[in-house]
Amino acid sequence: DSLLDPASVMSGRRKANPQDKVHPNKAEFIRAKYQMLAFVHRLPCREDDSVTAKDLSKQLHSSVRTGNLETCLRLLSLGAQANFFHPEKGNSPLHVAAKAGQILQAELLAVYGADPGTQDSNGKTPVDYAKQGGHHELAERLVEIQYELTDRLAFYLCGRKPDHKNGQHFIIPQMADSSLDLSELAKAAKKKLQSLSNHLFEELAMDVYDEVDRRETDAVWLATQNHSTLVTETTLVPFLPVNPEYSSTRNQGRQKLARFNAHEFATLVIDILSDAKKRQQGNPVTGSKDNVELILKAITSQHSSESQDNDQPDYDSVASDEDIDLEANAARANRKKSLDSDLSDGSITAQEYMQVKNALVASEVKIQQLMKVNINLSDELRIMQKKLQTLQSENTNLRRQATTNIYQVQTGSEYTDPNNHSSLKRRPSARGSRPMSMYET
Repeated sequence: DSLLDPASVMSGRRKANPQDKVHPNKAEFIRAKYQMLAFVHRLPCREDDSVTAKDLSKQLHSSVRTGNLETCLRLLSLGAQANFFHPEKGNSPLHVAAKAGQILQAELLAVYGADPGTQDSNGKTPVDYAKQGGHHELAERLVEIQYELTDRLAFYLCGRKPDHKNGQHFIIPQMADSSLDLSELAKAAKKKLQSLSNHLFEELAMDVYDEVDRRETDAVWLATQNHSTLVTETTLVPFLPVNPEYSSTRNQGRQKLARFNAHEFATLVIDILSDAKKRQQGNPVTGSKDNVELILKAITSQHSSESQDNDQPDYDSVASDEDIDLEANAARANRKKSLDSDLSDGSITAQEYMQVKNALVASEVKIQQLMKVNINLSDELRIMQKKLQTLQSENTNLRRQATTNIYQVQTGSEYTDPNNHSSLKRRPSARGSRPMSMYET
């Protein structure tokens, strides 16, 4: 209501009207509302107010065992922490919700960043409590949330997701032609990736996740268009947009991901999946803050040293293998085994790849021909419309001329000389001087 009533707003800022200009009126209002959160009720829990945050988190810890979503949503919006670890009870709100079988509360906590893999003081996860209480649907959903990122990356490469019900949580795809770059530069970049801290590795994985989403969105956009001249490169997003919440270094790294071609990006995704599996199994790592930038520079320099076709598909065809070694000899030895594995989609030979590529080129040529035919038909249709308009105008002019001639003939024949009686006989009747209607008798 305060937005609709300018008199009640202390700052004097009012809601933009539909008649206002986009710049600067609407743009400033949208920025203030959604970016600066100028109209949001100020949270009583400040970042430095640990007492209030702890109190709200304890209330959330007690509320998630019930089905009252509004109370939990209000507490979360006021600053309660979804991953709050209760010092006395030794667990998190997600543990409580899972034990009580509150699937909606678990979804709400997951939206606010609750970790399904966190352990309580007894070393149990929320998934363990859900299974122990017989809430199998909730347990399966928590597992899906926990492996959402790695599942999405694996599906992007090989079109398959792990079978979590049978205990398979990772699919590590393998390049179909075993063409993983094993140069010294690639090995150094892989070591840098493995030495990242868990926090930096999570940030890099999230950035790659966003890049996958961007590439898939571009592919869907191009597939749904009619490939006319109106669709240009300006309709596509060339790289991930700048996120004001991230540092400039991270934003630059996110944008560099768009420079990777399909082969390089697939290699990076495979390395992330392989390293994520190792970290999940508890292998220790030592981190370095500069390693992310070094990894991106290494693969970018590799990209500049190679001359590859830019019109290739967004990702290469790969065959999946659940357990792949990063060393070259082990990768070659496991390749034949992966072809017979249940997780393998079958590798694609060079001949099959060329056949698909030739078919794609032929389809593009056919599309171009159809576009030319469409343009020619449109031009002919325009010409026919112009001719039709010309004929209509000529027909109208001819009708006007015929009407004028009839009036002239009638005027000349109706003039009679009163002294000449023979002219009275030649005067046509009123009925004969105009066309007879079919209704007249």
